[in-house]
Order: sequence, then C-alpha cells, then structure tokens
Amino acid sequence: MSKKLGFRKALETRLKKSQVAAKKKAISIFTAMSVAHVDDEEPSPGEVCNVEKDLPKGDFYTGQWSGNLPHGDGKYLWPDGCVYNGEWYKGKMMGKGKFSWPSGATYEGEFSSGYMDGKGTYTGFSGDTYKGSWVMNYKHGEGIQSYANGDYYEGQWRGGLQDGHGKYLWKNGNYYIGQWRNGLMNDNGTLVWSNGNTYDGSWEDGFPGGNGNFKWSDGSCYVGIWSKDGKDQNGTYYPSGTLDWDPQRVYLEDMKECKICPGEKMPILPSEKIPNWPAMAQKNEGRQRRLSKLHHYSCSSVVNDVFAASEGNPRVEDGAVRSLPENSTTRGIRPQFKKTLKKQGQTISKGHKNYELMLNLQLGIRHSVGRPGPAISLDLKPSAFDPKEKVWTKFPPEGSKHTPPHQSCDFKWKDYCPLVFRTLRKLFNVDAADYMLSICGNDALRELSSPGKSGMFFYLTNDDKYMIKTMKKAEVKVLIRMLPAYYNHVQSFQNTLVTKFCGLHCVKLTGSAQKKVRFVIMENLFCTQYVIHRRFDLKGSSHGRTTFKPESEVDPTTTLKDLDLNYIFRLQKLWFQEFCRQVNRDCDFLEQERIMDYSMLIGFHFREVSSPCASDVPTPTGHQDPENEGSPRLSQASKDQLPADPSGLSSIRLGISMPARAEKTVRKTDCEVQLVGEPTGVFYDVILFFGIIDILQDYDITKKLEHAYKSMQYDPTSISAVDPKQYSKRFRDFIFKIFVEDT
Repeated sequence: MSKKLGFRKALETRLKKSQVAAKKKAISIFTAMSVAHVDDEEPSPGEVCNVEKDLPKGDFYTGQWSGNLPHGDGKYLWPDGCVYNGEWYKGKMMGKGKFSWPSGATYEGEFSSGYMDGKGTYTGFSGDTYKGSWVMNYKHGEGIQSYANGDYYEGQWRGGLQDGHGKYLWKNGNYYIGQWRNGLMNDNGTLVWSNGNTYDGSWEDGFPGGNGNFKWSDGSCYVGIWSKDGKDQNGTYYPSGTLDWDPQRVYLEDMKECKICPGEKMPILPSEKIPNWPAMAQKNEGRQRRLSKLHHYSCSSVVNDVFAASEGNPRVEDGAVRSLPENSTTRGIRPQFKKTLKKQGQTISKGHKNYELMLNLQLGIRHSVGRPGPAISLDLKPSAFDPKEKVWTKFPPEGSKHTPPHQSCDFKWKDYCPLVFRTLRKLFNVDAADYMLSICGNDALRELSSPGKSGMFFYLTNDDKYMIKTMKKAEVKVLIRMLPAYYNHVQSFQNTLVTKFCGLHCVKLTGSAQKKVRFVIMENLFCTQYVIHRRFDLKGSSHGRTTFKPESEVDPTTTLKDLDLNYIFRLQKLWFQEFCRQVNRDCDFLEQERIMDYSMLIGFHFREVSSPCASDVPTPTGHQDPENEGSPRLSQASKDQLPADPSGLSSIRLGISMPARAEKTVRKTDCEVQLVGEPTGVFYDVILFFGIIDILQDYDITKKLEHAYKSMQYDPTSISAVDPKQYSKRFRDFIFKIFVEDT
C-alpha cells in the first residue's frame, strides 16, 4: 500500500512539472514574452525576454532581448553619458527612439541601423532645433531649423546643408526667399532688408552675382549685372541721375547683416555608438549550417546575383514571405572574398601600342588648359560655338616658342570650341589645376578594353575622375552641332543626368600616316570611394539586350543589360519627384536634338559591405546569408557612413551617392520577354549612381536603314534603332518602371 502511495505521489509530481513546462511554453508562444534577469539562463533562440545586463566597457542595457541581442524596446546607457531609449532590431537602433547626449542635446525620431534616418527632431544644447527629414545622420529633405541666435530657416536640405528652395529669416528682420546650394544663397532669389530695401535676381555663393535689381523703399532702383569684385559690374539707375550710390556697398555693408548661422555640430553621431555585439560575430560561424535550411527563390538569377556581389543582407518586408515558393531549398555556399578590387583597365606604359598617343594627349591638354585666357563669363557669344572655332598647335619633338620639347613623335593638336568647354568646366566646378593633374600627372592612363569594330578606345585617368573616349568624325559633328543647346541645357539644369563633357580635341600625326585621332573628355559617373558592385546599361529595348555571360563570370566590372536587370530602385519621395522631372527634361532635350540610342548607366554599392574604400573592401564572390537581416554591418576601422563633418561630405545629389533601396525582382518563366520582373519584397540598402550616356548618336541614314532592316526580322518595338520620339517615349516608360517612389 505504501509503495502504491509513493508511486502515485511521484507520478503526480511529474505531471505537475510537465504541466508547468507546457504552460511556460504556451506563454512564450502566444505572448512572445517572459521575464529574465542577469543571473537567469540565456533565453532560447527566437524567444524575447526582458533583461538587465551589465556589458563590457561599463555599458548597460535594460529592455527586450532575443538571440543574445537587443530586440524590441530597450534602453542603452554608455559610460560617457549618452543614452538611447527606443526600438531595437537584432542589436541595432531601428525604428522610433530617442538619443540623448551628456551635453543635454537630444534627437527624437526615426532610426535605421543606428543612423538618424527618416523624420526626427534634434534639440541642441545651445538652443538650436531642427525638425524634419534625415538621411544617414544628415538633414536631408524638407526641414525647419531654429538657431540659438534667433535666426530661422524653412525649406529643403541636402547633406546637412540648405539646398533647394527655402526661406531664411534673420533675427534683425531681414529675410531671403529663393534657391540655395551647399548652404549658400545661389541661383535665383529675393533678399528683403528690414529697412524696406530689396535685391531680386541671381546669386553666386551667398552674394548677388549676375543679372539683378536693387530696389529702395522709395521705389527707385538699380538694374544691371552684379559682380562681387566689381570688374563686371554694370547697370543703370531708375529714375536716372537721382542717386549717387555705389553698388559695392551691398557687398561691403548690407550683406554683413545677412550672415548664415552655421548651427550646432553634434559631438558624436548615434551610428558611431553602435555596440559590437559578440552575437553578430557568432552568427557568421554558423552560416554554412543555416544557409542549408533557408528558403529561396526558384529562379537561378535570384540565387546568384547579390549573393555573388556583396555581403548585402535582404530585409524581408511584411508579407514578403508569401511570395516565396513552398518547399524550395538552396545549397549553402560559404562566401569567398577578394581582399582587394583590382582597378579596371590596362595601364598604358612604355611599349604599349598607344603609349605615344597618350603622351600626345597629355601634352595637348597641358597646353590647352594651362594657356592663359580671358575672364570666364557664362554668357557666351554665338561665335564661340562656331564649328570653325578651333585652334591648331604644332608640337615638334624639339619644342617651339609655345610648346615644350618632348619624347613623342611630331604631331598637331586641335582644340574644338575651347572657350565653350572652358566655360563648361567652370559650370561643372572643375578646377583647372586638378583637371590638368588628373589627366597629365605622373600616373599613366588606363585603357579599359581593346577596340571593337569601330576602333574606338576608352581610357580612364588614374584617379578615376575622367573618362576619355576616341570618337568618329560623325560623332564630333553631332556634338559641335548640338553644343549650343547642350550648353543652355546644362546651364539651366544643375541636376541634369546627361554626360558632362569637359573637352573636345584632335591629335594629328604628321608624316606619311597623317592619322587623326579625335577624342572627348567626360566626367566619370563612377568616380567614388564606394565599390560599385553591380552596373547596368539600360535602353528600354529587348533585342540583344543581355550579356550572354554565365553567372560565374559576372563580376563588379561587368556591365549588364536590360534583360539581366533583376531590381527595381525605390527613391525617397523628394528624390523621386526630382528624378522624374529631370529625366523628362533630359529626354525632351535629346528628342529635340534628334538623338537616340542613349542609355541609362546605373551602378550601385551595397551598404552592407564593411568599408566604402575600394582599396580594402572585401568583395564577395559567393552567396550571402539572407537570414542576417537589417542594414549595414559596420567595421570599427572604416564604417560605411557619411563623415561627421558636413564639409567633408561626399556630395549627395541626383544620380551621385544617393541612398536608396533596391528591391529584388523575378521574371516569369512562362513569359517570352519581360523587361521588368515581379517585385519579391526583398530589399537591399544601396548607394546609387546613374546618368544618361552615349548621347551623340543622331537618327541618320545609317540608323534609318538599320531600323528598316531589323523591323523585317524582329518586333519593331524591341530593337534599339527607332525614331528619336519613339525612343524617348519607350526609354521614359521603362525608366519610370524601374525607378519608383519608396512608400
């Protein structure tokens, strides 16, 4: 009897324990929450609990915790007095939160991977406040700034500085309404002084410059050309002879009352405080094992693209899992890394077949750019664009009165429309000394590839700033014909996406050969500290628009085409609106000039790569781990972020260094030709570069014959050679499908 009672008691005790365990398990499943303390056992993977943790180096965290990382709501305290209280995602400040500095300054708003990114308000220790949009720690988009000295600005920002349309109100009652660039009044705007005087017109770097009129409160005015140094100052008083006044007083006296407040600088950025969690390093150790358990897309392009290009980690948005095929699996392939990314092209050294041509080019550029000329005015006379406006210079090996001795062959050098291209370089903010140093310095040029049937070559300067392309005579004629319209276009639209031409020249070898080599110098779209992991040349046509390369041979230097594209690019609202406006302007310009066969060249850098410097970025060639969601993983040595000082900011503008999101797409297998695939909901944080290139092909008789011939063999809408109007419409329709607003 006693044995039965003992057995029964033991059984009841065991049942109670199992019921308690089952209850705990049910609570963890349905509430996803339990309470744990520092001394308790670590929670199981995927479980979220509340913790209080003393961390290395005196840090302290209290809040929700999962997978040995902060995940959910939590508060993090650093020994220096900085505090973050808000949402976390796998060890990163992500979502809404508040960051406080020991000085008393605070930022409250949205975060992304530790960056202030989205809508937020910064309140400085001195009294400065900013409320508006942020991108990667910088004021960017619409925002309102109230300064500690009483000044006030409301308008557009870019990279931490006023840029775009905005209003600035000084404490003394003066105010300016108009355009800004790089934190200064530029282009068109109106400044009203508290005494009633007004200047309305053009601005250059914070001062009146160009056409403008100064109006006094009594109605009299001065209308003319304004110049800070006074050399080009010229104007008329109305009514005439009523006032003895020097316009330079505006620069020397009136503008002293209108200084732009620099604002308060943050001592340290929240993204610089991101802890280096041991769990993140431990995750990589199990990557091979976990990859074998992950679902993936059935299309081979999905398996092999970004995974081969970078350590980019996809973020799967709500509902995205539903787009995954069921029962799909993938082999786990461990990423292989190259320690350095080799520069494109072959260095042209002595013995190279084009070595003498390079020397001739460098001698000619040094002569052209270094030659003294008149002061540059943006208002060019029609004669400057005359096709006959060209300068020939002889370069004998022994030297001459105007040229130095050299070791190359005897040659002649021609400058086409030198004043126009000199002015264009000024418009593009190209410094003459830097330009000369890039092309004519001690470093040799690099030849990108061997010539095709046309015999055209491409060269890159060693610093990657400029690309040099040899040209056919027909292309030179097209560029000179459209040069007046091109000049007006790039002068009118600072954010134009069309190629920026810096010079047009010709080398003529003397002797029996009498060979002429014409070439154009352009700004290189991909001159950046970021590694370009993928690049695409897109026209919006389908016939022949693929690289025909196996995936294993595609690397970061491969230029892919329309049918290789498996992304759409999501831009923030303001960027997207400006992008659409500028694409329409540029296409209208090219259509009016009867240009076709141009492309949108796109390159992007995955922000998840540990360093933006090309010299030390590991470039993956295998698969990534899609489970490690979120935004950039940041190394201690070199973080993929913008510098703390806005003056050192790599200029973010339309088409250059633009933060965006790339969404993976998949084409339907049952469809013959599908230019744009179906969105999958898998996103990557990227830095975008793009521009419109190859804008020197007009719709001549050759292209008309090509169109007629190919139209008999293929679908006329699929071929590249079509009428400029039709080409422009097709190009826009395609571009506006792959670039969309990020909602």
